[in-house]
Amino acid sequence: MSIEILMPALSPTMEKGNLAKWLKKEGDKVAPGDVIAEIETDKATMEVEAIDEGTLAKIVVPEGTVDVPVNQLIAVLATDGEDVKAVAAGSGAAPAKAEAPKAEASKVEAPKAPEPAAPVPAPAAPAAPVSAPAASGARVFASPLARRLAKEKGIDLSVVKGSGPRGRVVAADVVAALAGGAAKSAVAPAVGSAPAAPVVAPLSNSALLEQVKAYYEPGTYEEVPLDAMRRVIAQRMTEARQTVPTFYLTVDCDVDALLKLREELNKAAPEKDGKPAYKLSVNDFVIKAYALAFQQVPDANQVWGGDRYLKLKHSDIGVAVAIDGGKGLLTPIIRKAETKTLSTISNETRDFAARARNKKLMPHEYQGGSSAISNLGMFGIKDFTAIINPPHATILAVGTSEQRAVVKGGQLVVATQMTVTVSCDHRVMDGAMGAQLLTAFKQIIEKPMSMLV
Repeated sequence: MSIEILMPALSPTMEKGNLAKWLKKEGDKVAPGDVIAEIETDKATMEVEAIDEGTLAKIVVPEGTVDVPVNQLIAVLATDGEDVKAVAAGSGAAPAKAEAPKAEASKVEAPKAPEPAAPVPAPAAPAAPVSAPAASGARVFASPLARRLAKEKGIDLSVVKGSGPRGRVVAADVVAALAGGAAKSAVAPAVGSAPAAPVVAPLSNSALLEQVKAYYEPGTYEEVPLDAMRRVIAQRMTEARQTVPTFYLTVDCDVDALLKLREELNKAAPEKDGKPAYKLSVNDFVIKAYALAFQQVPDANQVWGGDRYLKLKHSDIGVAVAIDGGKGLLTPIIRKAETKTLSTISNETRDFAARARNKKLMPHEYQGGSSAISNLGMFGIKDFTAIINPPHATILAVGTSEQRAVVKGGQLVVATQMTVTVSCDHRVMDGAMGAQLLTAFKQIIEKPMSMLV
């Protein structure tokens, strides 16, 4: 009996993926453990191994197909003794894309609207005629200033003729309409009653695209579609910004002692295969210090669980890694970072970063964690705030290390300082707890020898 090969779920949260490449072709023999295909999720490219033995009779979903739902049929395997051609013929045609099929108008009959049991009396006609919009349901393209002026003056934009590009209404059109006695808003609130708030439906992606393109001259831009990773980043960051009540705490850290210790440790690194066994970065110290800070303030080591918190035992610290020239972001996690040496953290981080840029991380390597670190110091950024990645309740934004004039003991001196900002979810912690976490981090980072014991 033929065996169906379904789109696998490569992580607990995976709903769909891209079938990047078939490594076997129709007619090839397949044994258990053979790699037959490569699947791309929003964050990784993973190999799919065969479970059964047989002949690949039919590839149902061709390589390059995007957004294939989990558990959708992607191929059919003929077992020993089966007619491969017969199995292929009975497996159905391959869909071009993983999209919902469109109903054919000639075959699908629209349902008839039910007839009312009794006629409904028509509402009484208004005492005075009201101006109707130029096109019912049509969207009016107008500049932000034009919309603000129209709202202030009570002008109905649908009756204003636009003089801007593609008929767009600009501020001058509103002023001219006001001077010419243009119709006011079509619906006036009843006397003594509060006006109803307008319900504005969100634009579909295609409608929003057309609105944005109307602002620019054709030929002056290039359309760049979002890949799967960018779509997920856009969705998750928008959700985080809208739903997570966030406050920010910032502190400057003296890192002269850290930089001196880092130089000494790197010079003392033993040789391995003709190269230093490790090369510590400032970020390695930041990861270790952040992990230890959570152990000192254990109530801050929590994540949001909807109607409760999950209080974590270990400090699992995510490290943001930019990939594809800034077009994507992955956050591999250093597990139990509070227990690891700086050299171990350094080597793990380098390995994760290299595999992240090639989208070769496994889901368990970037999912979960206590918190995350976003470091833009290598770009010369002094300070910034980062967006929390749920279910995390915190994220640490790290700026560059630079020499600054500071006052110490009443004297103006030059010190190397690094500005860090922690974003905190107010549902999980208050300002005092966030301050305790950041203070613990500052104390550890300024006394780096404590990270070696």
